[in-house]
Amino acid sequence: MPQVKSFDEIVAYFKSVLEKFPDKRTGKNKRYQIIDVALSAFSVFFTQTPSFLAYQRTMEQKKGRNNVRSLFSVDKIPSDNHMRDLLDEVEASRVFPVFTEILESLESHLGEFRSFNQNLLVAMDGTEYHGSSKISCPQCSSRKLKNETTQYFHSVITPVIVSPNQNKVIPLVPEFIVPQDGHDKQDCETAAAKRWINKYADGYALKKVTILGDDLYSRQPFCELLLEKYLDFILVCKPDSHKTTYDYIDGMTIDTVSVKYQKGKVYEIYSYRYVNQIPLRAGEDALIINWCELTITNSSGKITFKNAFATNHLITKNNVQALVAAGRSRWKVENENNNTLKTKGYHLEHNFGHGQKHLSALLATFNILAFLFHTLLDLTDKKYQLIRQNLPSRQTFFDDLRALTRYMFFDSWNNLLDFMILGLELEFPPP
Repeated sequence: MPQVKSFDEIVAYFKSVLEKFPDKRTGKNKRYQIIDVALSAFSVFFTQTPSFLAYQRTMEQKKGRNNVRSLFSVDKIPSDNHMRDLLDEVEASRVFPVFTEILESLESHLGEFRSFNQNLLVAMDGTEYHGSSKISCPQCSSRKLKNETTQYFHSVITPVIVSPNQNKVIPLVPEFIVPQDGHDKQDCETAAAKRWINKYADGYALKKVTILGDDLYSRQPFCELLLEKYLDFILVCKPDSHKTTYDYIDGMTIDTVSVKYQKGKVYEIYSYRYVNQIPLRAGEDALIINWCELTITNSSGKITFKNAFATNHLITKNNVQALVAAGRSRWKVENENNNTLKTKGYHLEHNFGHGQKHLSALLATFNILAFLFHTLLDLTDKKYQLIRQNLPSRQTFFDDLRALTRYMFFDSWNNLLDFMILGLELEFPPP
C-alpha cells in the first residue's frame, strides 16, 4: 500500500512539479521564477477569488507583506499578462502526476467510497468550460449556431470517484477534448473517454473499479474497451438508442422487485425490473449485457423517476437495489463536481485567460486540482473539517476565506485555520 503523505508533503510534491515547468525565457530576464508564476495562478483557484492577486498586491503596497507569499510561498507576484504569457507554454499534463499523488495518499480513505460489490465507482462526463464567438485558439472545438455564427469552445472529461453513500467526490486526472494530430474529425467526448481509459485503466483495474456514464457511453466499442481493461460498468441505457436491447426485453418475462418507502403520510414505490444475458446491439457479434430499470412512483400514482442501465455485473433480486443505487450516483459527477466547479465558487466557466497554446487547459486543470486539494483537506485535516462542519455551506466558508485574506495577513495556512476556529468559538478536540 502506498505510504500516506501529510498535506504538507503533498504541497511540497506539488511545488516540485511546478518547478519543472518549461520556461521560454532565456538569459537573465527572469524577475519572476516560474514556480512563483504557477503558484500565483493556482492561488486564485484555491481561494476561489478571481481578484485575489490584485488584493494581495494592494496589501503588499500598504503593509509590506501579503498572503500570496505567506500562504503560497510566492516571492514576487507577477502581473496577470506576464503570468498568462508564460503559462501558455505549459501543457496541462505537466500537472497530472499531482492527481495521482493525492489519490495514492487517500488510499486509506477509499474504503469509505466503496459501494456496490465493494467497487470504487468512477463516473465519467464531459463539460464545457469556455465558449466564445470571438476568442479562439488552435485547441478550440467549434460549432455553427443557428444564426450561422461560429462558436468556439473548450470541453473536458472530468472523471470522479463517487459513492451513493458520500456527499463528496474525488476528482481524477481530466482528459481534454481537443483536436487530435492525424485526425480529420473533430474530437468528441467518447473519443476522449477512450483515451482516458487507455491511459489510466491499468492503474485502476487493481482497485476494483466500475465505470459509470450516461447513455452516450453505453455503446459496444466503449464497453468492450472497459472489459478488455478489466473494468466493470454500469451505464445508462435508453430505449431510443438501444432498439435491439429493448426488442428483446419486450418479448421476455422480466424479473421484478418492488419496495415501498413510507415518508410520513406519503410514500414512494421503487419498482425494479431486470434481465440478464441480452444483446447490446444487433448483429452476431453483439456484446451480451445485463439490464435493469428503476421506476419510482409517488403515493398519487405519478411516476417521478425512470431510468435503465446496462451492466456486466450479474443482476439478482438481492443486488438489484444496490446496483441501481450505484448507477444513479453517476449524477454526482454533474452535481457534486461539474456544477460545483461552475456555480459554487470555482468559476470554471470564467475566462481567466485563453492563450493560443495551453493556457486555457492548464488553468482549468489548476481549478479542478484546487477542488481536489480542498477535498483532501476535507477528508484528512481535523481543523478544516471542524470549520466546514460549523459553517452553513461551502459558499460561506469561501466567503469568509475571501474576506479574511483580503483584509488581514496570516503567516501560515495553519494560522488562518486557527483564527477561524477562534472566531467561530469552536472547541478543538484534544489529540
